[in-house]
Amino acid sequence: MDNQKNIFPIFDQIVGRKKKEQLLNQTAKVIWMTGLSGSGKSTIAIALEKELAQKGFLTQILDGDNIRTGINNNLGFSDADRTENIRRIAEVSRLFVNCGVITINCFVSPTNAIRNAAKEIIGAENFVEVFIDTPLEICEQRDVKGLYKKARAGEIKDFTGINAPFEVPENAAIIVKTANKTVEESVNTILKEILPLITKK
Repeated sequence: MDNQKNIFPIFDQIVGRKKKEQLLNQTAKVIWMTGLSGSGKSTIAIALEKELAQKGFLTQILDGDNIRTGINNNLGFSDADRTENIRRIAEVSRLFVNCGVITINCFVSPTNAIRNAAKEIIGAENFVEVFIDTPLEICEQRDVKGLYKKARAGEIKDFTGINAPFEVPENAAIIVKTANKTVEESVNTILKEILPLITKK
């Protein structure tokens, strides 16, 4: 704790968020996609980013696998590590928002407590929770990464949806039921809700 005495933040001296949003002509938000592994979070996020780019918005995708190969490569999947994983992601997301950048996050983030902790760090006014609602059986049928098969075989412990719980969001701003939707339809569902939020007034 003594080391904290030698830290002198300069937040009050740097160019502020409002100025950066003016430069980018957009209002920054964190679009936090939660859902089971294989629900389509990353696929939808990539398609959403392309649509937003075509409309002139600057975005950044933060994806679970990418983050865990970089800034969070020292974390596992225990409850403590999952919590720290999301804490770091939320802090990074807050930095992007302060730069005026629309941030699209793709994380299982399996509990309401974890998502609420992220919302608290990022700020409720900046946080748009999107539940990618895909039934477990469909996620398991896809099993693009072979993770469900390994979890069923006992090779992966604490795998969300199999031997660890996933809590349905209590207050998601947007719910995308993907079972009977194309990627394009899913993206359009999100666009309809977020465009009014990110368009500079």
